[in-house]
Amino acid sequence: MMFTSVTGHLMEMEFEGRYRKWHSCVDLFEAPIRKHVPEDKLDIRKTLEEEARKCQWLVLWLDCDREGENIAYEVVEVCLNVNSRLNIWRARFSSLIDREIHQAAQQLARPNQLFSEAVDVRQEIDLRIGASFTRFQTMLLKDAFDFNFSTDGRNLILSYGPCQFPTLGFVVERYWEIQAHEPEEFWKIQCSHTTDEGTANFNWMRGHLFDYTCAVLLYEMCVEEPTATVTKVKKQEKLKYPPHPLNTIKLEKRASRYFRMSSEQTMKIAEDLYQSGFISYPRTETDSFSTRTDLHILVQEQQEHPVWGPYAQRLLDPSSGLWRNPSGGGHDDKAHPPIHPTKFSAGESRWSEDHKKLYELVVRHYLACVSQPAVGAETTVEIDIAGEMFSALGRTIVAKNYLEVYRFESWGGSLIPNYTFGQQFTPTSLTLGSGVTRPPPLLSESDLLDCMDKAGNGTDATMHDHIKKLTDRFYAIKEGSHFKPTNLGEALVMGYNDMGYELWKPYLRSMMEEDMKAVSIGNKRKDDVLATCLQQMKACFLDARVNKTKLFQALEIFFDRTNRTTGGDDQHNHAQQLVLKCDVCHDSDLVLRKKPDGKFMIGCSGYPQCRNVIWLPGSISEAVVTTTVCNMCTPGPVFKIQFTFRRLEIPPNFNVHHLGCVGGCDDIMRQLIEMSGSGQRNTSSAPGDSPIPCPTCGSLCVLKTANTESNRGRKFYSCQTQGCKFFVCWEDSVPTTRGGGSGSATTTSRRGGRGGGRGSGGGQGGGDVRFVSATGDPVSGRSCFICGDPSHFANACPNRGMRN
Repeated sequence: MMFTSVTGHLMEMEFEGRYRKWHSCVDLFEAPIRKHVPEDKLDIRKTLEEEARKCQWLVLWLDCDREGENIAYEVVEVCLNVNSRLNIWRARFSSLIDREIHQAAQQLARPNQLFSEAVDVRQEIDLRIGASFTRFQTMLLKDAFDFNFSTDGRNLILSYGPCQFPTLGFVVERYWEIQAHEPEEFWKIQCSHTTDEGTANFNWMRGHLFDYTCAVLLYEMCVEEPTATVTKVKKQEKLKYPPHPLNTIKLEKRASRYFRMSSEQTMKIAEDLYQSGFISYPRTETDSFSTRTDLHILVQEQQEHPVWGPYAQRLLDPSSGLWRNPSGGGHDDKAHPPIHPTKFSAGESRWSEDHKKLYELVVRHYLACVSQPAVGAETTVEIDIAGEMFSALGRTIVAKNYLEVYRFESWGGSLIPNYTFGQQFTPTSLTLGSGVTRPPPLLSESDLLDCMDKAGNGTDATMHDHIKKLTDRFYAIKEGSHFKPTNLGEALVMGYNDMGYELWKPYLRSMMEEDMKAVSIGNKRKDDVLATCLQQMKACFLDARVNKTKLFQALEIFFDRTNRTTGGDDQHNHAQQLVLKCDVCHDSDLVLRKKPDGKFMIGCSGYPQCRNVIWLPGSISEAVVTTTVCNMCTPGPVFKIQFTFRRLEIPPNFNVHHLGCVGGCDDIMRQLIEMSGSGQRNTSSAPGDSPIPCPTCGSLCVLKTANTESNRGRKFYSCQTQGCKFFVCWEDSVPTTRGGGSGSATTTSRRGGRGGGRGSGGGQGGGDVRFVSATGDPVSGRSCFICGDPSHFANACPNRGMRN
């Protein structure tokens, strides 16, 4: 018998080559994906293959949950590739102790493919949705705003996750509730009565009133007739029940509440205790013990502990009457029992304080679960003062029972004097108090886990990861033990909320989780769930791209604009300022650019896919885009530009300073453009005579004639700026559609070059695929001249050498 191991998932799911790069986003909802063994796991695969060739049986000892089942099938796939005759079995266990291991080995079963398929569904949904929205948000907004917070040297990624974003939504929604709260003053009558037996504080049964006049009138009636009459005395036995058995969410919540321990740290420590054999598997939804579980043997192992050992001994003593079979919480994942201690320890030398605290919590919680509830005697007294009713509650604890061992909970008791029905007395104090309503507190980690659990947002094994991601992505910060959204986190939620989508709400993810659970039990097919979910989210994504201005408007509330273009690659590092939407490609923006020679132009940020350009007069010395919007040009908005001209280069009757519009309504700008040499060149419509802008430096590229043996006589464009040797394209590959009603010159969005153009069928592999950025804008920057794919250059193109 040979043993070997893996470290988590053996395979990872990712997009195929060209789709992995952010600037080559076609449609990630339909792009081909593959599941493969990454380079850092190749040694593990090699070991598995070597062992599989020599074996007849493969017994899988992975964690017995859906994630573990998926890892098991990854191992199966690798091993079957080299030995198709393997007999495959699955061992099912919940803790690493002798009796569990022996029992699992004697009761081997077949792997559960449905569990594995449910994980495949989740992985593919998360990959496609997460990558699409993350690329969209990051490329659209990252360079468009001046984010005024420190990233600690990390690259800023505006990530979106189907679970992560609703988790942020909980934090933001609570913050908005606090911000929207308006304090309101209220008044209440306070009454107390003190005797030799103690003090009773009576609560006004109206609670409080917001009407001061009404409260004063009722208070004065009580003061005028202050005699109190006892109208009710109720004595009863009250039980405080122990908690249900411990599952993952309860463990995380209680560790957060009792020890201020983060959910991430809790799961890290719990996993270590499990691997060492001290507790059972810590990732479980189950909070009910099976009737087949021997509960007494778990208590027996704790009898020697110096602190709770005596309590464990009393539990096992039938005469004490302390034992009680635990009640269930109604959850059972059919894979693991509730979390419980599996081995005694008085404290290991290598344990940290967190190890000791968490082990103690697991042990004390289990002992409490199998204990009798605490018993108390409660007395409720109601009195009448001038028609106003008041009540007081007194409690004494008769038997602590489980509270003796479960030190994390208390049951406050207060003694009150003895009262009899009809008894009359005069209150010791009778006052009119006031108060102010307060907003709810920010969410603590325990509160956040509770919200996620109730909404079905994430699984018990992943919730702590989603919470950590909020702080990693600068979407939220922790103030003490409570979460507060950052400006960035609030702005993103606000933007999607203004679009009318509830992507930040947990409903969509909750439905996904239900569908994945249905796949795991065979009620739904994997392909059907994938198709439905991705179709729904794709529609949201496409609408979000159309309404991306809502995100801009939301972020503008918190951050200053940088006036850099978005969705593209600003290779020149020149200042670029948004002027208007491009009327040729309808995807990108026309932006103001200053060339190295000091002259200005307005070009499409989607260059080179879109060559729309407006050449401005050379007489301009300064130009700055303002926030003033032209009220004449449509479609808008068209931002006006503050121009400063050189006096000697414009007619005497023109002002040096001019707030102008390039949308076509400004007669002064039209005249200056017509007078400009560049303006006259732009209006030329003769094929082959018009220059095109250099994508590297922005200067004009002039037409030249080749003299090489293979291309003699063929014309091409080349940049003339000193130091810039950019070869643009052959002249006969460039469409020459031009327009110039206002002195602007535009060309189509097809780019010429070797092989006939980007995305225009010039390469064998190009087809009619149009490469766009994640924001929906055309891809900018250099790419393959053969097929147009921006994920590689021509020298590495798979279609190289396939052209006629």
